[in-house]
Amino acid sequence: MTTLHLLGGGAARGLVTTLQDHFLAQSGCDIDGRFDAVGKMKDQLLAGAPCDVVILTSTLITQLTESCDVTAGSARPLGLVTTGIAVKEGTAAPPLATVAQLRQALLTAGAIYFPDPVKATAGIHFMKVMKLLGVDTEMAGRLHPHPNGAAAMQALAQSDEPNAIGCTQATEIIFAPGVQLAASLPKEFELATVYTAAVSSKATQPRAAAALIELLTSEETAGLRSAGGFEPLPE
Repeated sequence: MTTLHLLGGGAARGLVTTLQDHFLAQSGCDIDGRFDAVGKMKDQLLAGAPCDVVILTSTLITQLTESCDVTAGSARPLGLVTTGIAVKEGTAAPPLATVAQLRQALLTAGAIYFPDPVKATAGIHFMKVMKLLGVDTEMAGRLHPHPNGAAAMQALAQSDEPNAIGCTQATEIIFAPGVQLAASLPKEFELATVYTAAVSSKATQPRAAAALIELLTSEETAGLRSAGGFEPLPE
């Protein structure tokens, strides 16, 4: 059996996993997908990790195209992903519609789970938000960063602190068992990231890689993308 190697940001994990069996039946190719913070995935690609398809932010894909690490003309957007607040499944979410409500929710949280504030898109942004709200120092002992959004949401699901909450990209919250999406960040702190798939310039299966990207971005899978947190790009 042919194996297609994929490196992707955590935001893409749920969509790729959902379509893996379909792609295998369609193409005869299995997918060996590795997902983590986008900065780490970019580093792995540049370090020479096996890769046929790479799914990262559109900004990083543009950089990698310019450096000839992905194939020019192969990039296709999956959609726009917002960053949201998560709570444990079955837990009542605090009010989160305004900046003041978000600040209060953070201050009363027994623990806050989020992805890497250095390498992960959502983690970098959320740390900036906490600094802007002036709660980062006060909350330092209750902050629980994790390597990526999936790990952060798993930890939130298993947590027992009162009013524990988490923050990562909506796609990672939606597909994580034991947690639920409470709200997107207030408009003042909104972060919407375009994720894009492209063929690695070192792909050993370039045709299969292009076929997978076609499936991930096709009209056929538009409903799955939407249900999984990928919003259409504005016209």
